[in-house]
Amino acid sequence: MKIRSFLIKYGEIGIKGSNRHVFEEALVRQIRNALAPLEGGYKVLRRNGRIYAESTDPCGEEEAVDALKHVFGITRICPVVRVPDRGFEALEEDICAYLADTFESMDFTFKVESRRARKDFPVDSQTMNREIGAYVLSRFPGLSVDVHKPDVLLRVEVREDGINLYSREIEGPGGMPLGTAGKAMLLLSGGIDSPVAGYMVSKRGVFIDAVYFHAPPYTSDRAKEKVVKLARIISRYTGPVRLHVVRFTDIQLAIYEKCPHDELTVIMRRYMMRIAEAIALKEECLCLVTGESIGQVASQTMHAMVCTNEVCTLPVYRPLIAFDKQEIVNLSEKIGAYETSIEPYEDCCTIFVARHPVTKPKAEQIRRSEQCLEDVIGPLYEAALASDEVILCRAE
Repeated sequence: MKIRSFLIKYGEIGIKGSNRHVFEEALVRQIRNALAPLEGGYKVLRRNGRIYAESTDPCGEEEAVDALKHVFGITRICPVVRVPDRGFEALEEDICAYLADTFESMDFTFKVESRRARKDFPVDSQTMNREIGAYVLSRFPGLSVDVHKPDVLLRVEVREDGINLYSREIEGPGGMPLGTAGKAMLLLSGGIDSPVAGYMVSKRGVFIDAVYFHAPPYTSDRAKEKVVKLARIISRYTGPVRLHVVRFTDIQLAIYEKCPHDELTVIMRRYMMRIAEAIALKEECLCLVTGESIGQVASQTMHAMVCTNEVCTLPVYRPLIAFDKQEIVNLSEKIGAYETSIEPYEDCCTIFVARHPVTKPKAEQIRRSEQCLEDVIGPLYEAALASDEVILCRAE
């Protein structure tokens, strides 16, 4: 009795009322995309408020579970055996066959939890719990019942289209299915924070593009390759990422030469936001996303973020705004990005950091400082936009 199906459970999709089917269909699409590369010919189906991924052949369970763990919208992944309704006595035999096939040794505690969605089934849920439990004990003397903290919770679901048997619920990533909340432009650096920010906003159903500011020869091609690798890592969750690589060297040099050095980071950040927004509007993105966290560095104080927000017309979302560094590191490790993020290839932000950056910049003063760039910035800005190199990043 091999596992041929997965019962997919979701969370807040279930409270979407009349729009629920839209979210379910989006989730089904993402599950199909995730399972498509695997062998086994998976069919993903919606049946009576349930989503199933079914294979005509005994499936590679570990590979399928790993793929499903990267699909936003899934809260639980349940490897399930589906049996036809052949009466209650046959069901008891099917349950014993399931247990024998699933567990190598029969020396655990268990509890039966039945659900009778089809009310014409002749045995009610409470009676099923008692009768199945007693029958299992008679067949496997090494087992014992523990209704409070069982080692195994055996679930039996009697539904319109058959009966589900399962005893494992594997945690999924949660969130909302991709494609249900528009598209965003992520400012992606080679650090720890921005890939996590991309993951977090995608968890709410948002597709992302990304923009990376490259500053050769001050940053190497290895730094660029690192960002491409990070985009591929997060694309396991976010779907394919269109990474826009923008040459930023000339703008940085102009700011370095003409503007007060304690304001370098804020002014550079403002031009990054301007360029990112221009690309975002062209790509029909609805917002910008950054990995900023209040007070983490001088450019991420409340005052500095007010100054950078000022140059944007699109909203700027900061999913990590109240996270401390260890929380961000933990998430980075969880999504598999941390080891790449700490590779020692500096991005363009770290090269031109002022020794004593201003921590409470005022927008009026920053605007006055930017006037020093008026005679050069126009052509440099247009050249940066024209340098946009698009790399399609997919999970490997």
